[in-house]
Amino acid sequence: MQELAVTQPFVTVMNGNVNLTCTTPYEENRIPLVVLYSVVLFVGLPANLATVYLTLLQVRRKNVLGIYLLSLSVCDFSYLLTLPVWAMYVNGGHRWLWSSLACQVTGYVFFTNMYISIFLLCCVSIDRYVAVVYAVESRGLRRQRLATLVTFIICMVVGLGHVPVFNMEEGNAATGERRCFEPGQSTAMVTGFNYARFCLGFFAPLAVLVFTNRAILANVQASTGLRPCQKDKVRLLAVAVVLLFLVCFGPYHIILLMRAITYHFPQVQEDCHFEKRIYTPYTISLGLSTINSAINPILYVLSSDNIRKEIRSCLAGFKSRAGHHQRSTDSSQNKMHSKNSSDQLSTRDQEKTRIPTPC
Repeated sequence: MQELAVTQPFVTVMNGNVNLTCTTPYEENRIPLVVLYSVVLFVGLPANLATVYLTLLQVRRKNVLGIYLLSLSVCDFSYLLTLPVWAMYVNGGHRWLWSSLACQVTGYVFFTNMYISIFLLCCVSIDRYVAVVYAVESRGLRRQRLATLVTFIICMVVGLGHVPVFNMEEGNAATGERRCFEPGQSTAMVTGFNYARFCLGFFAPLAVLVFTNRAILANVQASTGLRPCQKDKVRLLAVAVVLLFLVCFGPYHIILLMRAITYHFPQVQEDCHFEKRIYTPYTISLGLSTINSAINPILYVLSSDNIRKEIRSCLAGFKSRAGHHQRSTDSSQNKMHSKNSSDQLSTRDQEKTRIPTPC
């Protein structure tokens, strides 16, 4: 049954007209994707749960950056919750087991949280840029209320922007071969969506990340009050932020752009070029985008001085409680030992009183 699902052809729609039948190599990406989703889920879920708690402590202490980091952790956690469903879907030969509404909701949560995460990464970089480059001028601008408002607007805009997901034919998984958001069909709506995702969801955020991190790096390098090791740390963090973004989101959005461009050239699609050569890289690139959610807690949260202090404080408190518990246990054992010793002495004295004395 699975082999039939793998090799069964489907009809490609070009500009609204049915032209040819192409076969998609579903089996080629099954094992790599399932392994990738499993590893990301295993690492990302506990990491994001921990960072939700740590960043919540920072929010309570009026830390502005904590608002963005807390929202990022919640967003990544929600994003990761969809991975078990996609892993089952891929492992089952790309056959959706549930209703069309479940497919649409899962796709909506997946893609919405992906782009909310991307824009929150921009917010983190912009906030750090303002705090470093305009340290004095930004004292009245960096407020928790403003950060909360910005986060709310991002969620609303991205959420409303992905509402068309519920009307796309790709989300209709109840009929035919029961595919869920497979990129086999090229329509005007999907093409426009791909252009928007590349320009607004990748290229613009990349420009923001490059500009802000480059400015932060230049300002820190020119500072005379920082030690060389501190400057090296800032440089590594700036390079890691941009590099991680490119590795995780670059391949996927470049392929989206290629798909959008080939829509205008039907002769390219007549050779089933995407199905033969691009489909497997496309699915692997989509899997790569999930890695970002597992690494964000390490890259952003653990690189924060305040968060590291919070972790050390929590560990110190844990060790203190463990030591106190151990001392209490030892004290209780000593008391029990003393009590047992006194009981034994008392018993011996009673036995001695029972021994008859000679006449």
